[in-house]
Amino acid sequence: MHNPDHNPWQITAEQEQYDNPWINVTEYKVINPAGNPGIYGKVHFKNLAIGVLPLDADMNTYLVGQFRFPLNQYSWEIPEGGGIIGVDPVESAKRELLEETGLKAGEWIELQRMHLSNSVSDELSITYLARDLQQFEAEPEETEQLVIKKVPFAEAYQMVCNGEITDSMSVGAILKAKLLMLEGKL
Repeated sequence: MHNPDHNPWQITAEQEQYDNPWINVTEYKVINPAGNPGIYGKVHFKNLAIGVLPLDADMNTYLVGQFRFPLNQYSWEIPEGGGIIGVDPVESAKRELLEETGLKAGEWIELQRMHLSNSVSDELSITYLARDLQQFEAEPEETEQLVIKKVPFAEAYQMVCNGEITDSMSVGAILKAKLLMLEGKL
């Protein structure tokens, strides 16, 4: 019988390949589940990935557009950023929402937790639904050249369905919110 708590991978050696303030890359020499030797690379993220789906009283949301360096392309997504591990993630979500959109929310609901690329990394994301919104001044970081677009939630959902939004946290949050709407829970 399969035991889901049993790790079939054996590590025989490990070597750090790269380290910076955000990530660490380690190469492992392993014995794989079939009993054969191999290697496995792991990207360890030093922060949580935090995402916020703002939703106003008229069922509009706010998307952030920016050029994403790793993809070498423009991306529309929900407000996102890093959260320090050990700090309440909702506090990081509040900071990111204000930084990127200038919005503050009176109600916060955790939508989901998911691993973003479990084949090569341990990055954990937490997304929130932010309601009861008030507009203030945005405070983007120097690395961010952002365009904020207020759209009806239905349009954001169609952007996901049409492949115009491909960021995994954004896709997950928008689909989860749509499911909650269809179930009458939102």
